[in-house]
Amino acid sequence: MATATLKTSRAQGYWDGVLKRLKRDKLTLFCAGVLLLMLIVMIAAPYVAPHSPYQGSMIRRLKPIGFPGYPLGTDELGRDMVTRLIYGGRLSWTLGISPVAIAFAIGGTLGIIAGFAGGWLGMLIMRVTDVFYAFPSVLLAVAISGALGAGIFNAVLALTLVFIPPIIRVAESVTTSVRVLDYVESARASGAGAFTIVRVHVLPNVLGPIFVYATNLISVSMILASGLSFLGLGTKPPEPEWGLMLNTLRTAIYNQPLVAMLPGLCIFTTSICFNMVSDGLRSAMDVKS
Repeated sequence: MATATLKTSRAQGYWDGVLKRLKRDKLTLFCAGVLLLMLIVMIAAPYVAPHSPYQGSMIRRLKPIGFPGYPLGTDELGRDMVTRLIYGGRLSWTLGISPVAIAFAIGGTLGIIAGFAGGWLGMLIMRVTDVFYAFPSVLLAVAISGALGAGIFNAVLALTLVFIPPIIRVAESVTTSVRVLDYVESARASGAGAFTIVRVHVLPNVLGPIFVYATNLISVSMILASGLSFLGLGTKPPEPEWGLMLNTLRTAIYNQPLVAMLPGLCIFTTSICFNMVSDGLRSAMDVKS
């Protein structure tokens, strides 16, 4: 009873320290606030968007920023840029977060198994992972998407396969370092089973680093997803998506450069905010620093 109480108080003390360090990190809080605001606006898109994301007019095509009724101008088909950016964020965030979340679940599980079990099973998992590491991530995503064809599901699948190997590598590394610690050896000597040791002693100590690393991959995933859509291997027209909007507006770069840059600015802002939040989480969870 006393041991359980001690473990609980230590866990509470650790997370209390993490929250205190996060509260002192103004940049991380600001970036998290920006992401939260973007998320709220995207969820409430049907209520806050001033126009339809699909309805346009050739009379109003490529209007500049500040045009009456269209604060951020219109695209090449006369569709409102504010509306297209709001709805486009939905797909961009889906393509950015979904592959990382799926890869976190699959890659984290395989990495923990490889790191804790070791032996032939761990070697098999890591050697298969090395095969995927032989290909650059961008080329691998393009090759898989090209083989499967354009579409949101295929893009998510391609990006998931790209992100599983690095998450496996991180999970295996941190699990291997935790597996040899004294309290794990003590639990093993006391007769605890492998599943119990992993659930009680390994998972609480490895999920944090794996989660922080996965959070850092969201910005990479969003950029790769936008690149696939830009190449015609992701979202199909007329769906609004930031990468696809960059592709369709590239011909307007000389006529309305500011309007053509808006989707890229959204991608840049979102990626930077996710990176800052990931760095803030890593610093807050690093007790030694």
